Amino acid sequence: MTYYDEIADGYDDLHKEEQEKKLVLIKKLISPSKNDLLLDVGCGSGISTRFWDCDRVGIDPSQKLIEIAIDKDGKGRYLVGSAESMPFKNCEFDFVISVSAIHNFKDYVKGLQEMHRVGKGTFVFSVLKKSAKFSQIMQAIMMNFPVQRIIKQEKDVVFLATATLSKTKFPELSK
Repeated sequence: MTYYDEIADGYDDLHKEEQEKKLVLIKKLISPSKNDLLLDVGCGSGISTRFWDCDRVGIDPSQKLIEIAIDKDGKGRYLVGSAESMPFKNCEFDFVISVSAIHNFKDYVKGLQEMHRVGKGTFVFSVLKKSAKFSQIMQAIMMNFPVQRIIKQEKDVVFLATATLSKTKFPELSK
């Protein structure tokens, strides 16, 4: 059982208010239409997935959090899985978001590679400032995605990026 499986029942009580503040900011940066497909990587209980009025998919490694997300969102699709190996087609999603989750990935570089592989348009990453890996994650995003905007919040830094990525940094994306 993972840490997030253990706290799943109280997850929304712990994180909903903080996540919604981040989402209000993110909504100022992106505007998916009803026909767009959005992927939320590290979606947890679906707070950041069900926020959007478009076709949406959430993926998270916690079985219990995914069960909660499914119960709370009749419109979204949710599945248990890891950011490092997602079962989606190349360039499947118009928008890819990850809200305060990248620091929890087993391999954040591989997770970023996968997000780029499945995305075809716009990416938003919210990264927890107090994470021990913050500097490395920020550097990986900055080196490998054309970042359009960086917004510093109280607890997170939000990166808005586009799909163009240096294939020399992630050569497996050229295949």
